[in-house]
Amino acid sequence: MCGIAPTAITLIIFRVFQAIGGAMMASNSGAIIADTFRREKLGRAYGFTGMGWNLGAMLGIVLGGIITTFIGYRYIFFINVPIGIILFILAMKYVRDNARERQRLDILGMILLAVSVSMILYAGVRIASVGLNLINLITLFIGFLVLVPFYFREKLFTSPVIKFSMFKNKIFRNSVLASMFQGLGFMGVAFMLIMYLQGVRGFSPFYASLLLLPGYVLSGVLSPFMGRFSDKYGARLLATIGLVIMMAGISVYLLLQVNSTIYIVLLGSAITGLGGAMFWPANNSAVMKSSEEGRFGTASGVLRLFGSLGIMGSFIIVIVAATLAIPRYLAFEIFVGTSKLIGGIEKGFINGMHISFLFLIAMLVIAALLSLTRGNENAGTYIKNNHLK
Repeated sequence: MCGIAPTAITLIIFRVFQAIGGAMMASNSGAIIADTFRREKLGRAYGFTGMGWNLGAMLGIVLGGIITTFIGYRYIFFINVPIGIILFILAMKYVRDNARERQRLDILGMILLAVSVSMILYAGVRIASVGLNLINLITLFIGFLVLVPFYFREKLFTSPVIKFSMFKNKIFRNSVLASMFQGLGFMGVAFMLIMYLQGVRGFSPFYASLLLLPGYVLSGVLSPFMGRFSDKYGARLLATIGLVIMMAGISVYLLLQVNSTIYIVLLGSAITGLGGAMFWPANNSAVMKSSEEGRFGTASGVLRLFGSLGIMGSFIIVIVAATLAIPRYLAFEIFVGTSKLIGGIEKGFINGMHISFLFLIAMLVIAALLSLTRGNENAGTYIKNNHLK
C-alpha cells in the first residue's frame, strides 16, 4: 500500500500499519530466541541474528540505492512483499510456541504509552523539520506528562506493559539504557554521511550507499564470533570495548573535508562495524540473561522501545545539526539525492557535521559508562534463581 500511496498523508497512514507489524516482529524475535536457546548460548544466538540483520541491511542499502537511482523510490516498498511472504511461510513452519500464560492485556497502558511516545517523537521530528516553536514545546511537554499516569497504571495492573521492577536489576537497567544511548550516538551517523557523500561530493544514492558497506559486512561476519565470546567471558567488557571502538570510528569521520579521500569513509565504516559486532550480541544477551523466565517478551519489547527512542533521537540530532549550516529543505533534498551543495556553503555544512559527530561521540561515552558499570552477569551458566520478583 505504501508503494501505491497517492499522497503523503496516505503514505504516512500506511507506514503506521507497517510500523505496527514491524514492532510485533522485532519485539517478539528477541523473546523467541531467549525461549529457544539455553542462556549460556544466547550470545551466540544473538550473534547470528546480528549477522542476519547486517546482511539484510547491506542488501537493503545496495538495493535501495539501485532502486532509488534507476527506478524510483516507490519500488523500495514493493520489494518487501515477496520477502514478507517467504518469511511468513517459514515462520509458520518452524516457529513454535512455548508454554503460554493467560494474562489480561493492558489496553489502557498500551494506549497511554503509545500516546506518550508518539507525541514525544512527533515533537522531536517537528523540531528537526521546522524548528522550535510553542506548539512543538507543548506537544513535547504533554508527551512526557502522559508518562506519569502510565507509570502509576503499570504499578497497579497485574499484567503491565512494562514491569518497572525489572529496572531494579542493574544489569538489565544499564544494558537497556546503554542500548538507547548507543542508538543516540550512532544511528544518525549514516544519515549524515549520506548527506556528505551526496551533497558535498555529488555522488549518486547508489554509489554513496556502496561506500557504507564495509561496516555492515565486517559486523555481519564477526557478530557470531563476538556472541560466542560474550557467552564465555561475559557481556560487560566486550560491549564496552565495542562502544569505544565505535567512538574511534566516528572520530575518523572528523577528518572529512570537502575534497578528502574517500578511504576515510571506508575506514570509519569498517571500524564502527567492528565495534557494532562486539556491542549488539553481547548487550542483547545481557538483557535477556538478566530477565526472569516468562518475561522475555516484555524484556525484548522494552529493549526495542529504548533502542528505537535512541535511533529517532539520533536522527533528530543530526538533522538539527545539518540545518544549523544549511536550509532545512536543502538538507532533505540532499538526503534523497535531488540537490548538491554549491556556492561555497560546503564548509559550513562540514563544520555542522563535525559538531554533530562530537555530540554523537558524547552519547556513546555515556553508553560506555553504563555498559562498564552494569556488573557481570553469570556468563556460561543457567540462571535458575532469578531475583526479579
